Amino acid sequence: MREPLRSRTGRGVSIAVIDSGVHPGHPHLGLLAGGVAFTPDGRAHDDLTDRLGHGTAVTAAIQEKAPGARVHVARVFHDELATSARTLAKAIDWAAERGCRLANLSLGTPRQSRLEVLQPAVERAARAGTLVIAAFSHEGQRQLPGSLPGALGVCLDWDLPRHGVRVGRRDGRRDGHREGRRDGRRVLYASGYPRPIPGVPPTRNLSGISFAVANATGIVALALDLFPQAHGRAGTLAALEALAALGTLGTPEAPAAV
Repeated sequence: MREPLRSRTGRGVSIAVIDSGVHPGHPHLGLLAGGVAFTPDGRAHDDLTDRLGHGTAVTAAIQEKAPGARVHVARVFHDELATSARTLAKAIDWAAERGCRLANLSLGTPRQSRLEVLQPAVERAARAGTLVIAAFSHEGQRQLPGSLPGALGVCLDWDLPRHGVRVGRRDGRRDGHREGRRDGRRVLYASGYPRPIPGVPPTRNLSGISFAVANATGIVALALDLFPQAHGRAGTLAALEALAALGTLGTPEAPAAV
């Protein structure tokens, strides 16, 4: 990355990672600001231990790019990568109550029946100053909450390096699937590869839209470090587009992606 993001670390930006928790002592993880776990019926407890590996890998991808960000953990997955919409809403509310600038949800559901629960949660978060970043679509299906108007949606672009993102208009074709319509929605495109594990080929590691979301969140944290006055979806996109116009929308390991 060229200036002005070269010296940025995400300092001053707080991020809630809503996922399967974290594995204590994992070498790819930095300092964490604590967190909470929610059972499927919404009860809170303090066991953040990741038994699936997904949340640990997502958090590592974010901290790799934004090591200075303050990361909070909200564990909503336990024995499988599945939870209820009401539990997700509780976790989003928790992130907003903690004052997090960003809430990373490397997840999504195509079920429109979840709209009545997730849309108010995203709106409450936006009013509190918390921007939800989540998958916009997966395999041709729009996802909640990432496709909601108040959220910042992320799409896959396998041609991008892991340390770069691109702001684009959703045309239904970038990830190899057609959605059947073009609405011009601005989204972020990012690589679906996680932080590499020494000795493990990328084809045998986790990958996909979950890590596109995490990679995007890390870059957004850097942009908010540079533009602390940027707020909400519109303000964040404006900051990213300003960086793209300067050819600096990436980290030191990647060329600018515009």
